Amino acid sequence: MRIDRIWEFLQRLSPLTRSCLLTELERLEACGVDMPGTEDLQARLRAELRPGGPNETPTPSKYFYAPLEPLLVAGAPEHANTGRIAQTSLMPIWEWINRDLIPIMARDYEDQMKGLIATNKVKEAQQAASTFQTKVAKSLEGNLATPDGAERARTRLAAYTASPSIYGDLVKIMGALRAREALAAFSKSLPEKIQKFDDAQVDKITALLDAFRKKDPGAVQFALALVAGRLKTPRELMRLATKPARSRRAADVSATPYAISVSMVLDQIDDRRIALRVALRKNRVVVGRDILAEIDSTEAAVQAGIRELAASDWGARLRDIRAAIVADVEAETSRFPDQVGHILQLRGERGNGLLSGLVWKGRDAISDSAAFCKRLIGQT
Repeated sequence: MRIDRIWEFLQRLSPLTRSCLLTELERLEACGVDMPGTEDLQARLRAELRPGGPNETPTPSKYFYAPLEPLLVAGAPEHANTGRIAQTSLMPIWEWINRDLIPIMARDYEDQMKGLIATNKVKEAQQAASTFQTKVAKSLEGNLATPDGAERARTRLAAYTASPSIYGDLVKIMGALRAREALAAFSKSLPEKIQKFDDAQVDKITALLDAFRKKDPGAVQFALALVAGRLKTPRELMRLATKPARSRRAADVSATPYAISVSMVLDQIDDRRIALRVALRKNRVVVGRDILAEIDSTEAAVQAGIRELAASDWGARLRDIRAAIVADVEAETSRFPDQVGHILQLRGERGNGLLSGLVWKGRDAISDSAAFCKRLIGQT
């Protein structure tokens, strides 16, 4: 009865507002927030708003965001994801554009696109979307140019979502839209898949990045995100910083043109940290084990690739991420009774405990990340 009353109220809201609500509920769920009683509500909203699935039906917003698709990151990142845009930020920003930024132009765009989509005029729809993208980018440049304008945007965006990354994603959307043609050309120049990121391939990609950087230096983070998306092993992105460095010392690596790629690899670890927390919160222990193994491999690659890491900003961030992983895993596994210890004692090749290593053995290994993670995934 209570859900029915809520549903009755939601029907009074616009479809765009209901879609924004669904996105926010999904974002909170991806963060691991416990929301009892919302499963039925989310199911109803999905059935109404996405009857053919999340990606089946073209909409004006999908055409608008099409150039950004290679830059999107799933989940609900709690940190600034360099060169990447949270997928959960798109709908709140779209509603903000429609209601606050340029409502009249947005309404005209929606009306035009409905007709083009209904008649399956794809090229015309793409052209209309491109025109609107330019209008939005220019409007954002004007509105975010002053501290007052930026603060107004932050305040209004907070009405649509509680995501801590929403304003940063708005700024990145502005930058990516301005550079969309250059990014599209750069994307076409990349191999479809980079199976082996050896020295020769690093040199080729570096040459492409150098040419891109000369034309659009402010969009290098997005170009690097495109490269990471083509790598078989995304953590190898940091080779664009370590290979040209004078030495593997952190100070020398940080002086290279693409040093930001190391931060992007740390973003990957942080993203997996959040995925780990959600997996454990949902009692998906085996999934959690696999995520821990992935985190360990990526951290080991960073440690091996950069010397004197501990004294650098990268080292400080890595310690913070590690501490957060410890806190998350301990908090979640503390809920498990001793009787289910055998479930946590999943065995690796060498017979060591996996997630249970944190609960009963991992506390003393916090200062030693390699030993800590290996103890968790059974590689000690």
